[in-house]
Amino acid sequence: MPVNHYEGMFLLDSTKAVVNWEDTVTQVHGILAKYNAEIVASRQWDDRRLAYPVEGHKKGSYLLTYFKAESNTIKDIEHDCTLNELIVRDLILKVHPKLVEHLVTQAMSSTPSVESEDMPMEEEHEERPRRRRRDD
Repeated sequence: MPVNHYEGMFLLDSTKAVVNWEDTVTQVHGILAKYNAEIVASRQWDDRRLAYPVEGHKKGSYLLTYFKAESNTIKDIEHDCTLNELIVRDLILKVHPKLVEHLVTQAMSSTPSVESEDMPMEEEHEERPRRRRRDD
């Protein structure tokens, strides 16, 4: 089977992840290693309040991971993630080979911007033109 590059975003139970972050990362990496995935890069992405409760969780920690794996193992990895009580949600996307180096470099050097989410967009405050009424 072909080996592809993948981006995995794991939403973790923050109450359990905060206790020992290293063990948390080891559990997620263990799932990937079980299916012979080679981890290219991994880091804690963010720890924040969720927009809506996910399986009763109002807060979550995100782990961003780039890895190489055979395409037929992704379903099994996702299945093991659903069975793990530490992982609330997961999203695994295939990454085009030409973009891997750029995405890994960008992900490992940047942090999510909380300020950009809280700032209202300028277009929202502009007044919209009103429709002209028809006088029939």
